[in-house]
Amino acid sequence: MAGHSKWANIQHRKNAQDARRGKIFTKLIREISIAARSGGGDLAANPRLRLAVDKALDANMTKDAIERAIKKATGELEGAAYEDVRYEGYAPGGVAMIVQCTTDNRQRTVADVRHAFAKFGGNLGTDGSVSYLFRKLGVLSFAPGAPEARIMEVAIEAGADDVCADPDDGSIEVLTAPETFEAVKHAMERAGLKPDAAEITLRADNTIALAGEAAQSVVKLIDWLEDLDDVQAVYTNAELPLGES
Repeated sequence: MAGHSKWANIQHRKNAQDARRGKIFTKLIREISIAARSGGGDLAANPRLRLAVDKALDANMTKDAIERAIKKATGELEGAAYEDVRYEGYAPGGVAMIVQCTTDNRQRTVADVRHAFAKFGGNLGTDGSVSYLFRKLGVLSFAPGAPEARIMEVAIEAGADDVCADPDDGSIEVLTAPETFEAVKHAMERAGLKPDAAEITLRADNTIALAGEAAQSVVKLIDWLEDLDDVQAVYTNAELPLGES
C-alpha cells in the first residue's frame, strides 16, 4: 500500500473492527443465517457456511449462538429472512466502491447506503458500474516473520495461484481462486501454518492513491458504511495513508 506497511493497515482495520465487536457479531450472525438458508445447515456440504462459522469462532462467538443462527435460517427456530444485496458507486477522488449487504428490508438498506454516499461526497451507481474493476479471490494473510519458503511450498502444492511477500514489512499473502480457497486454507493449517486472516474478498486490479481531504472523506465513508448493521463488507480501489485506512 503506497509506501507503507500493508500489515500495519490490516492490523489498524482489525483494531477498528474489534472496537465495534457488538456490531461484528450482528454481521456474523447475518452471514451465517444467509449461508445456511441458501446452502443448508450442514457444514460439511456448505463451504460458505463453514467459512462464516470459522469467522464467528475466530471472533469468539459462542457455539450456542452459531447453532441458533443456523437453526433460525433453516426453519428449526423462528427468525428473520435475510438476503444478499450489493450496491456500487463512486467515493471522492474517483474511488470505486462496492458495498455488500445482508438485509431483511431492501428499502431501508438502500436508503441508508445512499445517505452515506451523499453525506461524504460520493454517489451510487447502477449495477455493474464499478464491479468490472474488481476480481473475486481468496486471500490468506501471514504476519511479518512467517516462514516464506514453507508457506510457498505448501500453498503452491495445495493449488494456490500466487504467494506474495510485501517488500515493506515482510508480511505474506497467499492468493487463491474462490473455488480452491478452502482446500488451500486447510492445507496450510494442517502444515501448522495458520493464517492470521483468511477471507474470500474483492480486490481491484488497479488502485488510486489518495491523500489529504479526499483520503479523509473516503475513510469517513467507509467507517460510516461499516457501522451500518446491514453492511457486511466494503471494497474499494483506494490506497490510503497508514492511520487513515
